[in-house]
Amino acid sequence: MDLDHARTVAVEAAEAAGALLLEGTRGAVGVRAKGGAGDVVTDLDLASEKLLLERILTAYPSHSVIAEESGLVGDAGGEWTWLVDPLDGTNNVAIGLSAFVVGVALCRDGLPVLGVVHDPVSAHTWSAVRGRGALSSEGVRLAPPYAPRPHGPLLAWTQGHGVSRDDATVRALKQALELNARRVLQLWAPLLSWAMLARGDIDGIVGYRAELVDLPAGALLAQEAGIEIRTFDGGPFEACIDTTPEQRSFVAAHPRAIPGLLALLH
Repeated sequence: MDLDHARTVAVEAAEAAGALLLEGTRGAVGVRAKGGAGDVVTDLDLASEKLLLERILTAYPSHSVIAEESGLVGDAGGEWTWLVDPLDGTNNVAIGLSAFVVGVALCRDGLPVLGVVHDPVSAHTWSAVRGRGALSSEGVRLAPPYAPRPHGPLLAWTQGHGVSRDDATVRALKQALELNARRVLQLWAPLLSWAMLARGDIDGIVGYRAELVDLPAGALLAQEAGIEIRTFDGGPFEACIDTTPEQRSFVAAHPRAIPGLLALLH
């Protein structure tokens, strides 16, 4: 498997989907309810996903794909599985907020080996191949420095769609963050948060029972930029596709910032 070629396929597909999204958000966006928890889906989600699936499966017809809207395409448990988030930030688009990205990951035996995040608004793409570092679309290697802020860290928060409003753990975690962080961003676009962390724009991410489809691409991008990801008890964290929601809670930050972030939460 040529991962350089796979990166090219993923980047070109994500950027084509991004162009579709950017054009679509200039007009009226069709929005409808998705599930019973207040989530939504737009016509742009479906159009972007169709484009991504066609690009990926044309290049790799024997691979499987897990897509945000279509679910599993192909056989489960194969060696190569793609994860596709055609519009990360759907709720933002639905209210006219230009904060959304496209995410694509490739996993081998469940472990992410390639991650791509494309921001149509800024026209930037970030990609990573396991063991080879993370790059911007200009070819610049991402390596955010350790730079503590005087009034606490700037953090992002993400949680899974299935987390209930009255979850006691969520309330406790958010209270700890609000009391100790300089700012807590809730962007409704986790992959955008991961890109910001990999660039050094924010200091960390706290995730609680995160969604599967957007996690591997973002986590790999951050890890290859030098970010460390830990479970809430400080153990190792890996964004595998066979994890349950309960196994997808984490803190992510520069390695020197991880102890302080874990202490803040506890």
